[in-house]
Amino acid sequence: MSVEMAELQKKNGIPPIQFGEEVTGAETLLRCLILEQVEYIFGYPGGAVLPIYDSLYGSYFKHILTRHEQGAIHAADGFARATGKPGVCIATSGPGATNLVTGIATAQMDSVPLVCITGNVAQSLIGTDAFQEANITGITIPITKHSYFVRDIRDLPRIVKEAFHIATTGRPGPVLIDIPKDVANAKAPFTYPDKVEVRGYRASLVPSDEKVQEFVKAVGEAKRPVILAGGGIIAAQAEKELRDFAEKTRIPVINTFMGLGGFPGTHELSLAMPGMHGNYTANQALLNADCVIGLGARFDDRITMGRTKEFAPKARIVHVDIDPAELGKNVTTAVTVAGDVKSTLAKAIPLVKACDSEAWISQLKEWKEQYPYKYKKDGDVLKPQAVIELLYNSTDGEAIVTTDVGQHQMWTAQYYKFKHPRSFISSGGLGTMGFGFPAAIGAQIAHPDRTVISVVGDGGFQMTNQELAIVSQYNIPVKVAIVNNQCLGMVRQWQELFYDNRYSQIDLTCSPDFVKLAEAYGVKGLRASTPQEAEAVWAEALAHDGPVVVDFRVAQEENVYPMVASGNTLDQMELGDD
Repeated sequence: MSVEMAELQKKNGIPPIQFGEEVTGAETLLRCLILEQVEYIFGYPGGAVLPIYDSLYGSYFKHILTRHEQGAIHAADGFARATGKPGVCIATSGPGATNLVTGIATAQMDSVPLVCITGNVAQSLIGTDAFQEANITGITIPITKHSYFVRDIRDLPRIVKEAFHIATTGRPGPVLIDIPKDVANAKAPFTYPDKVEVRGYRASLVPSDEKVQEFVKAVGEAKRPVILAGGGIIAAQAEKELRDFAEKTRIPVINTFMGLGGFPGTHELSLAMPGMHGNYTANQALLNADCVIGLGARFDDRITMGRTKEFAPKARIVHVDIDPAELGKNVTTAVTVAGDVKSTLAKAIPLVKACDSEAWISQLKEWKEQYPYKYKKDGDVLKPQAVIELLYNSTDGEAIVTTDVGQHQMWTAQYYKFKHPRSFISSGGLGTMGFGFPAAIGAQIAHPDRTVISVVGDGGFQMTNQELAIVSQYNIPVKVAIVNNQCLGMVRQWQELFYDNRYSQIDLTCSPDFVKLAEAYGVKGLRASTPQEAEAVWAEALAHDGPVVVDFRVAQEENVYPMVASGNTLDQMELGDD
C-alpha cells in the first residue's frame, strides 16, 4: 500500500485495509470503493448481487435502500450533482439492471459522474437466457461513457480505478461495471493500483496559448457581446472565473438551463435563461449580439430551436468546451477552443480588457425592465408562478432545488433566481419524469444542513413517490412542493396551443390525496389552495425538522410563457396574455 493511501485512510477514518490478503470479488469491490472515498451507496439487492450485499453487512458504508432501482440511480445522480463527486448505485441482474437504464441515460445527457454497479448471472450461464440474465453492458453502451464486464477477479481493482477516473475526468458521465456472480464469489489477493492509465483516453485538455489568444482577440473586437454559460461552468467549478471574466470585460451573461447557478441570477450582468421558455431579454440578446461566447454549452435545440442558421444571425460564435466533439456540432463557429473552461478563462482573464459594451448593456437593461417574467394574479386563485416566488422569497434563493419535468420545471427556472452552482438539480437533456424527488434525497444526504426543496408535478411525483419510505425511515428533511394542477400540464399546454384543445389522456384528477399518502408513510402532509394558505403552510413546512409534502393546488389552465413554438425562431416569441 502506498504512503498516500495509508494517509488517506488515517485522515478519513477509513477502516484499515490489508493489501495482499486473499478476499472475494465482493470484498475486493468494497475495499476499492473505500479507497475511492465512497461513503454513500444507493441500491436494491437481488440474487446476483447477494455476495456484495453480504459483504456490505456491518460494513463502513452508509447504504440507502430505495424502493425502486430508478429511485436509487436518481438519488445517486442528485448526490453527484449536489457535490461534484461520483454517485454510486448497485442493482441486481436482469430487471434490476434494466431499471437503471433511464437513470443512466439521464446522467449521460447531463454529464453527471456515476459509477453504476450491477450483478449478473455466472459466466457459465451467460447466453443461455438464464433466470434474470440481461446483457446490461450491451444495452447501455450508447448511454454510458464507458462500460465494463468483469471476467476475472484479478481485473476488478483496475476496472474500479478506471471507472472512477473515467466518470470524473474530462466531460463527466456514467460508467457501468457488470460483475458476474462467479467473479463476486471468486478469491484473489487484494491489490489496488496507485495510478490509472487508460489507453486512448485523454482525460482533460489544457488550451494552447495560441487558442486563448484567438479567443481573447475575438472578445476584444466585440461591441455587443454576450456569454452563453452552460453546465460546463458548473462541472469545471469555474463559477469564480466566469464572474471575474464577465465583470472585467463587462459582458452580460446568459445561463442555459443546465448552467443556472453558474452565474448569480441576481447579478446586474445576468440575463437569465434563453430558449423555448427563456427570458425575452436573453433571446433578444442572442438575436442582436455581434459575438456569442459559448462556455461549456451545447447549443442544443431548446436554445437554437433547431433553426441553427437563424440562431444568433448577427454574431460570430466563439465556443469553448472540454469535449471537442461539441465544437461546431450544432452551430457554425468562428473560434473554437477545445479545453477545460476553467483553465481557459484563467488564462484569458489577465489578457482581456473591458469591452466597449456600455451602450449594449443599457439596451439590455431597458429590455429587462420592459419585459420581465410576469403573470396575472387572480384574487384567491393560487398561481403556480406565485408558488415558486414563495419558495424563492422564503429561502432568499439559498436552497438546493430539484425538479421533475414539465411546467413546474420551467416556472422554477424562471422565477427562482439561483445564486450558487449545484443549487439547481433537474433533468435537462433527457427530461426524465420521476427524477426530482429521489434526486432531492441524494442532494439532502450530501448536504444535511441545507434546505432542499423538491418541486414536482402531480404526474412526475407519482412515478417515484414510493421513495417517501426513505425520507420517513431516515428522517431526511426534504420539503416536497407539489405544483398540483391535476393534469399533465405541459402536454395540456401543447394540446391547447397546437392541437385545437383536444385534451388526450392528460387528466390526473383521480390522483391520490397526497396529504394522506404522505401520512401513510409517516411524513407530514399539508395542503394549500389560496395564496394565503400557501404562505401559512409553507412556513409550517420550513419550520418542521423532518420531511414534509405540501400539495399546492394551483390553477389548471395556466401556461408557461414566454414560449417559442417548436420550429419557430427566437424572434417569434409568444409572451402570453399579459
